[in-house]
Amino acid sequence: MLRLSKKADYALMAMKHLATRTDLASASAREIAEQYDIPVELMAKVLQRLARRGLLTSHQGTRGGYRLARAASTISVADIIQSIDGPLTVTACSTEAENCGQYAKCSVRDPLWRIKDRILAALATCSLQEVSTEPPPDEPAVPLAFTKNSR
Repeated sequence: MLRLSKKADYALMAMKHLATRTDLASASAREIAEQYDIPVELMAKVLQRLARRGLLTSHQGTRGGYRLARAASTISVADIIQSIDGPLTVTACSTEAENCGQYAKCSVRDPLWRIKDRILAALATCSLQEVSTEPPPDEPAVPLAFTKNSR
């Protein structure tokens, strides 16, 4: 199961918040944290990390805060998650450098690595703009439920 850290969740929330601002003004860590009931100190750390990774720009002063460093259409969900959590992993041996007693005989490592690559590719094709845009009224807002075919 792929599970994001709380910090990655908060980063996605903050990035969406900034992407949906119509006034293009900076937003402070406090403003974003209060909007989503997140501790200010934690939000500040998340925003600082996103800025260090080049996804946000920060501005000092009374009207300071954070803005997207580039267009939301050019920032992928993978960019955001990996800025916070580092490289995506699905197994304990996600790199060849890992020390595992089963490494030489493992029969699922390579298939799992291919699955990880597919997940990462999917996250990389989903832009912040796509996440920030509400679905059209004729599209369902929730995923469709799949039912078993009774043939």
